[in-house]
Amino acid sequence: MSVQLSILFYVKKSKANLQSYTNIYLRITIDGKRAECSINRKVHTDLWNSRLQKALGNSSENQEINREIDFIKNKIYTIEQKFQRDGTTYTAAQLLDVYVGKDKTKKMLLEILQEHNDKVDSLIGKDFAAGTAERYRTCKKHVTDFIKKKYKKNDVPVKDVDHKFITGLEYYLKTTRKCAHNSAIKYITNFKKIIRIAHANDWIDKDPFLYWKAKLKIVEREFLNEEEIQRIIEIELKMERLDQVRDIFIFCLFHGSGICRCQKIE
Repeated sequence: MSVQLSILFYVKKSKANLQSYTNIYLRITIDGKRAECSINRKVHTDLWNSRLQKALGNSSENQEINREIDFIKNKIYTIEQKFQRDGTTYTAAQLLDVYVGKDKTKKMLLEILQEHNDKVDSLIGKDFAAGTAERYRTCKKHVTDFIKKKYKKNDVPVKDVDHKFITGLEYYLKTTRKCAHNSAIKYITNFKKIIRIAHANDWIDKDPFLYWKAKLKIVEREFLNEEEIQRIIEIELKMERLDQVRDIFIFCLFHGSGICRCQKIE
């Protein structure tokens, strides 16, 4: 990302009051496009140096104005650096919005995902199973990789998620990630919950999933034969947990719980 940022502080002498005091303005210019606002400071027109963009004199009032100008300039550069670290494109108006605090309700997609996943992790064993938490973590990883590949960014505002984003993510899962149809749909369904949270909190104006429809495909699973079952029984597992899982699987298989499918063994 290559942008040309210019920061200018100036006064409008024509707007001075009867005592010759006038407002100091901030102008941000990026690639020729401007955004400006008052910094809520006044200076005497005779004590403003346009070339230095500073108040003249040693009075405590003017020294405070100059400190404020330096602070604002540093803050704007810090905001610009954050945009660049996040890989987010920005304009002069967006930079100014962040400075004045107009973007406080702006939420980033991966931040919302992480906040949700942190809550799920804290409720494992209470409201969520460990497997559910793992699926959401995997979902976040897929969305993160998709954003980097498709948009060349580290994150995007949640308001930028639209129908095109959703169908693009589905295509990415099925092609780049080689997910089967049902697996891809399940990840999109997990992602859908995050977007519904954003909509409920008014972080987005409308639900981009309104026109997204997908159905799971019915999959005919193959039966296990006697030889395959015997191989599962005899396999040496080094982890006690996996050994227990195998025993439960075999128990369910022979007792017709409906969890597993196999050929009838005479």
